[in-house]
Amino acid sequence: MRDVMWMYAVVIFLLSKAWSRDTVVRNVSFNRGSEVNLTCSNKTWNETMFVVWAITLKTKTCKIAFSTGNGVDTCKDGKSLRNTSSALSYLHISNLVDTDEGLYKCELVYSGGIDAHAILVTIIVPPSTSAWLDHQDNKMVAVCKAERGKPAANITWSHMGNISSVETNSSGFFTVESRLELLEGMDTANLSCVIRHQSGNSTENRFLVLKHEKGHPPWLYVLIVVTIIVLLAGFLFFVLKKIITLRRCQQSDTSPSKSLPAEDVEEVEPYASYVQRVNSIYNSSADLFT
Repeated sequence: MRDVMWMYAVVIFLLSKAWSRDTVVRNVSFNRGSEVNLTCSNKTWNETMFVVWAITLKTKTCKIAFSTGNGVDTCKDGKSLRNTSSALSYLHISNLVDTDEGLYKCELVYSGGIDAHAILVTIIVPPSTSAWLDHQDNKMVAVCKAERGKPAANITWSHMGNISSVETNSSGFFTVESRLELLEGMDTANLSCVIRHQSGNSTENRFLVLKHEKGHPPWLYVLIVVTIIVLLAGFLFFVLKKIITLRRCQQSDTSPSKSLPAEDVEEVEPYASYVQRVNSIYNSSADLFT
């Protein structure tokens, strides 16, 4: 292991001396989640003495190196050195994610010299797109939006007019919003915007036809408010009517009855009989004296 590290240190020293002379610099872009193979030489593995990938990412710096029978990997994130069927060496990334963006320096030593490459790897992220008609300052405006794309998208319109665009950057993701002020009486049936965005080595075009309104005219809000008020008034009238009906029912149930209860009738009957007997006796006595 000490021999490997010693050889690794010597090779890095020699490469650092030769780095500034014949370095090939290039930029490459890949879609997020894609499988990526990076090469820096057309030399076969049999011709290769040593290969070193010095990687500078946003979150760390690490190295992946290999010599015959020995290897070094300080990245520990799934990247690996592989060979093609024709024995050409390459760095393999199985699933490209945002944290894999960065500078990849490759230095390959072979029997006749050194190949050095600096590869800037960036990720392509398609944006989320939307389009709608809006109202602003009593004017109709067409809006086309491409959100959180990488790189920034380009937006054009099928109609000419007063166009304003705003581009924002959030953590390396770009949002572009383009607004087209429509002239009075302009036909919006065929109004569309075109969003162009890089996808791999090609450019993707998206045609969006504006058929719906995100904003609404003021009279629509007034109609909604009036409708709500009418519904609430009808509901309150129904509730009040129910309350009045229930109160009338309660009053009719609790009013005094004109007929005496059965118990009171039973208590009054003996007294009436007694009064009747007393009156009959009194009448008989009066007849005797007359």
